[in-house]
Amino acid sequence: MSELLQFFQTTGFWNVTWGNGLMIVAGLFFVWLGIYRQYEPLLLVPIGFGIVVGNIPGVDLMGSGVNDEGSVLYYLYYGVKSGIYPPLIFLGIGAMTDFSTLIANPKLILLGAAAQLGIFATLLGSLLLGFKILEAASIGIIGGADGPTSIFLASKLAPDLVGTIAIAAYSYMALVPIIQPPIMRLLTTRKERLIKMKTPRLVSKRERIFFPLVGFIVTTFIAPGGIALLAMLFLGNLLKESGVTDRLAISARTTLVDIVTILIGLTIGARTSASEFLTASSLMIFFLGALAFSIATAAGVLFAKLMNLVSRDKVNPLIGNAGVSAVPNSARVSQMLGQQYDKSNYLLMHAMAPNVAGVIGSAVAAGVLLGILGN
Repeated sequence: MSELLQFFQTTGFWNVTWGNGLMIVAGLFFVWLGIYRQYEPLLLVPIGFGIVVGNIPGVDLMGSGVNDEGSVLYYLYYGVKSGIYPPLIFLGIGAMTDFSTLIANPKLILLGAAAQLGIFATLLGSLLLGFKILEAASIGIIGGADGPTSIFLASKLAPDLVGTIAIAAYSYMALVPIIQPPIMRLLTTRKERLIKMKTPRLVSKRERIFFPLVGFIVTTFIAPGGIALLAMLFLGNLLKESGVTDRLAISARTTLVDIVTILIGLTIGARTSASEFLTASSLMIFFLGALAFSIATAAGVLFAKLMNLVSRDKVNPLIGNAGVSAVPNSARVSQMLGQQYDKSNYLLMHAMAPNVAGVIGSAVAAGVLLGILGN
């Protein structure tokens, strides 16, 4: 009987807490959102399952948890903690990305830059709420709506907050279709939503090849701290556009990015144990993340309106939301909302320009913060 009791004391039934139960429900909710609502299923399904994994009671007593040195999950999480996984994701993103619309209309890069205001505004807000400067910078990067960049910066500046920041960043990326439209409607008039933009010019192959080379040199001269992300992003794009490395480009944007996405989702989910996640600071991070994302969306829309005051070729402000780097979800939101007011207005190709600019902008912002605060 004593041995039976000893065994029972190692089970989850004996060690479960209300926090474990709450987090398991949250994980199952993420899985439900991914499968039945199809909100970023490639992210939310592994993250949700990881949250369930990280909150099975008694695992830490067995030395099998993500925080237990020597366990399998510990070594899988090392890629997050050390910042290895995010650059690999960026390699895949680069191999998927078509920069043609940005090359054709380079002024739209300003919308991607404007959206980064959410990062720095939230950094200040985090400081006012009592977070330390390194933590505040890591929280602010959520405003870029870029999960890999958020993980990368937090792993360098605030490793203890990586799990919470990553969950917040990916959650808001998945909820783009819910969060952004009300802000876009609030800040635009019906007349502005009906603006039709000129069809972008055709971009030559030579321009597409030169862009990642020139873009890498310029951005890393500005923000050397972001070289790991920027190098992989532009290398992936060069592999795609060169026309002579198709096998490498296909591997980067399919097999590699899929494997790394699974590992990131599972391990950051597993890192959100109830004892570490259900805290006041975690709730504040989620609040600040939502604030960052909202400010970034509003900044992009308002800057598009400002551009229209000085530009002959009008920009539909609905594409300003795409300045956040949730590719391609935020560009799809621009298209969806635009077609609600005019079925013949196709904004997707225009919105992809600030969208990919936002990817570059968030990596540059992370590099700047890492350069200032990382030493």
